[in-house]
Amino acid sequence: MDVMPKWAEVVLVPLISLLLAAILSALVILGIGEDPWEAVTIMVKGSIGNSYGWGYTLYYATNFMFTGLAVSVAFHARMFNIGGEGQAMLGGLGVALVCLMIPWPHWSIALIFAMLGAAAFGAFWAAIPAWLQAKRGSHIVITTIMFNFIAAAVLNYMLVNVLRPQGAMDPATARFPETVNLPGIHDILALVGIPFSKSTPANISLFIAIIACVLIWFLIWRTRLGYEIRAFGLSETAARYAGISSVKITMVAMLISGGLAGLMAINNVMGEAERLVLNATEGAGFIGIAVALMGRSHPFGVFLAAILFGFLYQGGAELALWTSIPRELIVVIQALVILFTGALDNMVRMPLEKLFLATRRKGA
Repeated sequence: MDVMPKWAEVVLVPLISLLLAAILSALVILGIGEDPWEAVTIMVKGSIGNSYGWGYTLYYATNFMFTGLAVSVAFHARMFNIGGEGQAMLGGLGVALVCLMIPWPHWSIALIFAMLGAAAFGAFWAAIPAWLQAKRGSHIVITTIMFNFIAAAVLNYMLVNVLRPQGAMDPATARFPETVNLPGIHDILALVGIPFSKSTPANISLFIAIIACVLIWFLIWRTRLGYEIRAFGLSETAARYAGISSVKITMVAMLISGGLAGLMAINNVMGEAERLVLNATEGAGFIGIAVALMGRSHPFGVFLAAILFGFLYQGGAELALWTSIPRELIVVIQALVILFTGALDNMVRMPLEKLFLATRRKGA
């Protein structure tokens, strides 16, 4: 029997961890001579205080949902996929090739094939480290880290030597045709009479990310494959004894993980930039690790954690714009959140377990 109830595991532990991170963040802000309350006010107003702020918060959150889900699927199979950044880069290359090489008549058709291209390129980039671990015993952490750098080099070569328009100076593709431009959140909400800022990059990819959360929940907890992935993650030896192939689970879990990371490109490449540029991922692949840790590798938790990190990203930009607090401070706050929700998880969990155990004994 579990010591703590499920609601405490999912809600209370992350909430206390966030509170501790917030207290330390306030002390850091005080230490540089700024007002923590003013900083919080600016972050809240700038990220969720109006539709403009919400648009950017949801845009960042969409990226983090995809990469957080990618890391979560690998986590369930007891693999640490740190290659989400590289897989998202290659996913962007897949989107660019689909959007530039074929004259699509409408964005809806282009979106379907762009998603397939993004997922295929991301899955391919994850398949190589997966095969190396499954067949050669190479550690997935080392290989996925290495493949991030290789992906950056591949993307740089493609943008400079292959896809850059003639006469252009910056390493980027040409603009995608207008027929493949995705509708923004404001276009969708306008259909039901809800006003929303037109000056934000949030687009229909947000709804695709939410659907992905639901589908991954169904896959992991309602299908035989999901059961095999979780069983393999809990005990590889027991899973093998039950007839579950370690090679199959390693490959399938990483293919799904890489495909999800690649799908991020429909948001930042097809939806926002409307072309492929260098550094389009902006570290979202690495933030996905923190999102998965904070969300306990559960799709609903990933959804909430992605919103939080979207808030931190947009709020950090507002702090840098309206105060003398440096933009890098938000990295410190993110690091504190990761520290308390990941590395120091037991510091919060163990006292709570003792508290619930003592309460249960008194009730008995």
